[in-house]
Amino acid sequence: MLDILVLLAIAGGAVWFFNSRKDKKQQQELEQVKFDDAIADARRWVDRLGNQVLTISGEDAASTQAMADASERYNSAASALSSATTVKQAQLARESALEGMHYVNAAREIMGMTPGPELPELEGQRRAGKVTERRTIQQEDGTTLTASPVATDETPNYYPGGNVAGRPVPAGWYSAAWWAPAMMTGMWTASSMMMFSAMFAGMAGTPSAEEFAAGDMGGDMGGEMGDAGGEMGGDMGGDFGGGDFGGDMGGGFDFGGFDF
Repeated sequence: MLDILVLLAIAGGAVWFFNSRKDKKQQQELEQVKFDDAIADARRWVDRLGNQVLTISGEDAASTQAMADASERYNSAASALSSATTVKQAQLARESALEGMHYVNAAREIMGMTPGPELPELEGQRRAGKVTERRTIQQEDGTTLTASPVATDETPNYYPGGNVAGRPVPAGWYSAAWWAPAMMTGMWTASSMMMFSAMFAGMAGTPSAEEFAAGDMGGDMGGEMGDAGGEMGGDMGGDFGGGDFGGDMGGGFDFGGFDF
């Protein structure tokens, strides 16, 4: 009787062992399929963005800046894609490329070109809202920062809306890319709260200052996008947006008194 019980135990253990190995193999195969799909999806957007960057040139300050930003996002997305080893990293590459396509569409609109197909939303884009009225605020050093729902000579810096380092930046056109330091470093300073409150208080369609202060709008994706931006900081600082923004960045992120 004891021998039979021992044999049954051995047989049960063998069945459990082989089933466990089978389940593990199936899980690995499933994860590989998910990763391959995420890579393929990211590559599709990276290739699409690359084609637009190579074939479209800006015609004025706003469209030129938008295409320069699109080019920067292409470089970031291509780099992220080439080194991606997880699904989340592939998704970050896709997000960078998709953001670049939003810049492209903004440039196309300015230049009177036919817009491309409707793009998927960026992470947190809907909750970030958009600029719905022109507004200018006075900064501590006497300079001004302007937001506008449309491109103007004074507001050539576009942002498509979404999370930057876990906090909302409304879609719109700005006189300066006030979100850029947080995108590069993955961190916001305390003074950014004052700026956001002054600029967007009472503006329909934008988050409240409390929502901005709370942050964490996109969870891990928002934070990791900030980290990715920080890793690209060296390249962006040298020639951000194709203009002289990199030189200003070298002075310690001094955006008109708010000391980003």
